[in-house]
Amino acid sequence: DMCLIHDLGECFTGDIPTFVKTDSDREVEDSLLNQWVKTLPAELSEDIAALYKEMDAQETKEAKLYKSLDKLEALIQHNESPLDTWSENEFELNKTYAFDTVAFSSWLTELREVILEDTMKKIESGS
Repeated sequence: DMCLIHDLGECFTGDIPTFVKTDSDREVEDSLLNQWVKTLPAELSEDIAALYKEMDAQETKEAKLYKSLDKLEALIQHNESPLDTWSENEFELNKTYAFDTVAFSSWLTELREVILEDTMKKIESGS
């Protein structure tokens, strides 16, 4: 469920890249999302609010898994995109991004290493 709803706030604000998203952007997104969630039927509203609370706390394995997959998917998207679409800071960011997030899991860390290998091959090939 977390993976399905985690970007709902972007329906109201658009997808702002992590490295440019400010605390103010996050507050606006959260506020608009919370306003919308409150308009839903009570049971659904409560379920979604509980999921977001769990996601924010990052204490459960499920919450950590959703966050890891979200970040890894962004890296894979970059690797699938032409290098001329990457911003200057993404060349370095893509080498380090999400290692801290996946550290709780050896298999996610291994997956992150594979993604890094793909990133390095892409940069080295210039494509």
